[in-house]
Amino acid sequence: LDDAWMRDIGPTFVLDDNGRLGAVDWIFNGWGGQDWASWGRDADIAGIVTRAAGATPVSSLLVNEGGGIQVDGEGTVIVTQTVQLDPGRNPHADRARVEAELARTLGATHVIWLPRGLTRDQARFGTRGHVDIVAAIPMPGTLLVHAQNDQAHPDYTVTRELRAVLAASTDAAGRPWTIIDLPAPARISDDEGFVDYSYVNHLVVNGGVIACGFGEPRADAAARSILEDAYPGRKVVTVDARPLFARGGGIHCITQQQPAAAKPAAMSGGEAVGAARVCVGV
Repeated sequence: LDDAWMRDIGPTFVLDDNGRLGAVDWIFNGWGGQDWASWGRDADIAGIVTRAAGATPVSSLLVNEGGGIQVDGEGTVIVTQTVQLDPGRNPHADRARVEAELARTLGATHVIWLPRGLTRDQARFGTRGHVDIVAAIPMPGTLLVHAQNDQAHPDYTVTRELRAVLAASTDAAGRPWTIIDLPAPARISDDEGFVDYSYVNHLVVNGGVIACGFGEPRADAAARSILEDAYPGRKVVTVDARPLFARGGGIHCITQQQPAAAKPAAMSGGEAVGAARVCVGV
């Protein structure tokens, strides 16, 4: 590894209509070829994980990261203009090309484009706008959306703009979203500037949810309660994520879930799994 962010350097797992496991191998180039990043080893990690999982590789020429997409498993994917259309990532791409590739690799039939990400994430050591600290889809038709409610933080305006875009959109089935706000903790800055602490950045696991905590008992508990309601029947456990956020990410960023497959995937020399559909949760 060059870095620890498995969400971004690892594959995105998919299942086809027969339950066979595939793994999308995006091109990784250090979040758009940033001058502080190195990725010689990281660029190979998706292939290593795919082989270890026994998944069918789904190759892609799109520069993309798992933290740059959110899906519902039913054809909807949320992306950000500043990521997939980043000149440092995909200088020759337009929306149509990106959407065609998301359809081929993930089975996406409906793409929602957000204009940007959070303020800290747009700064030099950020990803240029990952969606996984902005919004998540706990179940089809429902959105968890990051809400910065302190007017002193620039994300007060940003999160309202992003929420408005999402509220005006629908999912792949044409349903308007039920939006659940996930308020940010009280702390708004650290030694580097405004923080992007977000409870949206959580991991769904078998029977549970691992949530970010930020050392604020009241805010952490409130977020945990909201997540418990959004994921009925799952136990929510909070883990202090401040050391991760200080290094540029959170719990979702440093992990990657693999869905159970109905049957082993047959390795096929790089051919895509037929009728791929991305999976949420496990």
